Amino acid sequence: MEFTSVNKIYEKSFKENWDRPALSNYQGVTLHYRDVARRIAKIHIIYENCGLKKGDKVAICSRNQANWGVSFLSVLTYGAVPVPILHEFKAGNIHHLVNHSEAKILFVDDVVWEGLTETEMPELQAVVQINTFHLLYAKTEHIRQTREHLNELFGKKYPMNFTQDCLNYYEDSADELALINYTSGTSGFSKGVMIPYRALFSNIKFANKVLPGICNTSNVVAMLPSAHMYGMMFELLFELTVGAHVHFLTRVPSPKIIMQALAEVKPDIVIAVPLIIEKVYKNKLKPILEKGGIKFMMKLPGLDQVIMKKICTELREAFGGRFEEVIIGGAAFNKEVESFFKKINFPYTVGYGMTECAPIITYDDWKTAKEFSCGKVAPNIEIKIDSPDPEQIPGEVMVRGMNVFLGYYKNEEATRSVFTDDGWFRTGDMGIMDKDGYLFLRGRSKCMILGPSGQNIYPEEIESVVNNMPYVIDSLVVEDKGGLTAIIYPDFHQGEVDGLSRTELEKYLNQSLVVTNKELPNYARISKIEILPEDFERTPKRSIKRYLYQRN
Repeated sequence: MEFTSVNKIYEKSFKENWDRPALSNYQGVTLHYRDVARRIAKIHIIYENCGLKKGDKVAICSRNQANWGVSFLSVLTYGAVPVPILHEFKAGNIHHLVNHSEAKILFVDDVVWEGLTETEMPELQAVVQINTFHLLYAKTEHIRQTREHLNELFGKKYPMNFTQDCLNYYEDSADELALINYTSGTSGFSKGVMIPYRALFSNIKFANKVLPGICNTSNVVAMLPSAHMYGMMFELLFELTVGAHVHFLTRVPSPKIIMQALAEVKPDIVIAVPLIIEKVYKNKLKPILEKGGIKFMMKLPGLDQVIMKKICTELREAFGGRFEEVIIGGAAFNKEVESFFKKINFPYTVGYGMTECAPIITYDDWKTAKEFSCGKVAPNIEIKIDSPDPEQIPGEVMVRGMNVFLGYYKNEEATRSVFTDDGWFRTGDMGIMDKDGYLFLRGRSKCMILGPSGQNIYPEEIESVVNNMPYVIDSLVVEDKGGLTAIIYPDFHQGEVDGLSRTELEKYLNQSLVVTNKELPNYARISKIEILPEDFERTPKRSIKRYLYQRN
């Protein structure tokens, strides 16, 4: 596919959709494309006066909001390099990432800024409050004066009014560094993934192809962290190339807030992580399905179809009723939930990607997707399984092509370790691929446990079964003295509601384990359960930080 400048795609979209809504804070302010363009133009004046050069780094660390999108695009369209940092990172980590990326400017919200100190980030020229674009810190008086007289400087630069004709964004090239995205660290410390413009371009074109209905009358709810590649690409960057309207959830996106926003906004596409969908299933659908009368009716031929159709209709309405499909990614999807959604013909699909591929690797439309697979390879890339028999024996998933990153920033050793001599990127994920080209993931190669007779045990597959046990919110399976231990975070609140003390709840879970073990092969059975008094430590993507719980 022939490459086109990404920034010029944005320039064209902004000109064509000038008077349409672009970015909203849910239940708050709405910016039209002309407003976003105007704010970008003003920020460019600050960059010029800060001495920001093409290729310099600008860090962004805040909760999702309309001005997050403005800040990110202001950097990209200037020709500088945005460095999104997840706002849930601890202050010491944020200091480190700002310094490691050599950022010259930092956009930050008040909550994050409370924990930070400018003296810990000596290379910064300015710190900008993202909600208002006021300066929180300026290294020189000149920068402060520029911000104070910004409207005056803007008037001088655009004396005849600011119109579509004033837009002239930086023209990027395919292999040029577009952004640095720090991974959320399930297996240790964050690495700076260097993403080129060709990867952004390829992902945008992929979304154009598979979601042709998303256009300048479409609405999208951005509920995933914008600083994470999955949310950034498919809830923001793609949408703004087609003139769609993005609604940011600015508060912590609890399932209640998410469902409320989906019902109100009625999005044309829903981008989600499994945790959200699984909570809807476990809290709303499962209790209904387990009622005696419903359970009985579900066994009657003909009547089961009527009930399932009704459940699907109500579920569609709960998600806004207008969406083409729900795209699920970012982590493994619980098999029981997936099977149920397939059974009721709910329009969902599971994709697979990584930050290093910005992010898409595989996808398939919900109408043709195979159960438990995460689709077929996306355009502009190749995929292969490093296995003597890729259809039967799991091997490492390897990727090559337009989406693949340039390497890890200032970390040649880590870069060398993930690329083969002929340019294949080793994802670290294990899987098989069937004869039709569908990928079925088994787990992370780093997490794989070698069974007593040399069997490969993928803890994620066992966790999927354990998570279906009553009162289990989440679990982690680890190797422990030659056996397998399931670390469980239970639903203490539901236990109390049902009249169970903590001791009784633990006893009940141990009894349930006997039944659960019958569903597992002998070599993958769980020896014991450990109860966690509070939730697992998680990455901002809500994945468990597995490395914190491994046993020696």
